[in-house]
Amino acid sequence: MLPNLLATGRGRLAAFFFLYVTEGIPLGFTATAIGTQMRRQGVPPDQIGVFVATLYIPWAWKWAIGPVVDTVSFGRFGHRRVWIIVTQLLMMATLLYGVTVDFVQQLTFFTSLIMLHNAFGATQDVAIDALACNVLHKDERGLANGLMFAGASVGQAIGGSGVLFLSKYIPFQQTFYFVAACLLAVTVFIALPLREERDESEVAKEGESAIGRIASEIRDYLVTVFRSFLRDRAAFIGLLYCLLPAGSYALGLALQTTLAVELGLEDDQIAWLNLISTIVFAFACVGGGFVSDRFGRRRMLAIYTICTAIPAAGLGLLMQQQGWIMPVDPNMAGRPVPSELLINAFWATTIIYNIVNGLMYGTRSALMMDVTTPAVAATQFTAYMALQNLVISYTATWQGQTIVRWGYPTTLFIDASVGLVGIGLLPWMAHRQSTPQEMEP
Repeated sequence: MLPNLLATGRGRLAAFFFLYVTEGIPLGFTATAIGTQMRRQGVPPDQIGVFVATLYIPWAWKWAIGPVVDTVSFGRFGHRRVWIIVTQLLMMATLLYGVTVDFVQQLTFFTSLIMLHNAFGATQDVAIDALACNVLHKDERGLANGLMFAGASVGQAIGGSGVLFLSKYIPFQQTFYFVAACLLAVTVFIALPLREERDESEVAKEGESAIGRIASEIRDYLVTVFRSFLRDRAAFIGLLYCLLPAGSYALGLALQTTLAVELGLEDDQIAWLNLISTIVFAFACVGGGFVSDRFGRRRMLAIYTICTAIPAAGLGLLMQQQGWIMPVDPNMAGRPVPSELLINAFWATTIIYNIVNGLMYGTRSALMMDVTTPAVAATQFTAYMALQNLVISYTATWQGQTIVRWGYPTTLFIDASVGLVGIGLLPWMAHRQSTPQEMEP
């Protein structure tokens, strides 16, 4: 009989770490491993950009999933526990079905399938977070959140780097089974043994109409969000800020994956680059928040945002000088060979970008908490995070289009420039409850 990890403090920390691993695995697998194989098999960058964009769309609509997860309960089997188990099984089902799909010849259908897969992943995320809010003790939440973020990073490394390492020894389509097996292991050994206590308030509501309660919760959510954004200037400016890119994105999205293949990197080299990038990003997130606590959130965020643009613009300038402008079919006979300088610069700029992006990411999340009204914190902050996922989606789309039309250097220059626009909003995001340290211009 496997233990119920929710029964002890260490068990709860372990449970949420591994549950978050299952959130990171699919994203690493689809965005990194599958994106790499698509380009290797000749899928053009604009179509890969659209594919990557669809991965983030369900995560931008988590706010609409929340009321459904909160309302639909399963009695003695556990409210959030059942949602977690069911969504994990559905994630595995979509992956196993994906084995039968040729993602080059059936790209549109495969993209829809993976978007459905990520919809189940986003639903699982809502259920895991709701379970965490209900079972974690107050003195466990800080460490638990850190471990949850670490778990997501480990999952992305397994799904991205792990699969690319494995693809050197087995056909890529068979790696779908590996990813599904990783999800199944967490379902069997972590999720199934969980025992969630029933909330008496939920028992009282079981006779009510689920559809009516879902509609009521969505309506209340939208009203609360609208009011919270208009409550003060900082909250409203925060809304505008979250609709804009926070710095350069190109070296963290499809452009990096497609360019790695075109420059001739093998799967294991891309895997190492992804693994190193994931590790430095995770540590930088923690470091960025730590530094911003001491030197001011908005000041450091402006600096970090500018720093994300430097590696992107630098790589674009070098590519322009080297004449590496338009996408190159990796299967083309007599394809050009990049210089060692360009390959080394690609490695260096990608890693440097992930360091400064991590610094920016941790600080930006903290700033959005600062401008969130405490009385509606969960609702307002969730809305901010959803908008940021929407930005990732539309950015991946336009970057794929501009790569095909105008080439890599121009795309990198535009990305670096557009990413700086949001800095102009930072001086207006001083919350009325901010500390004197946070009031600097």
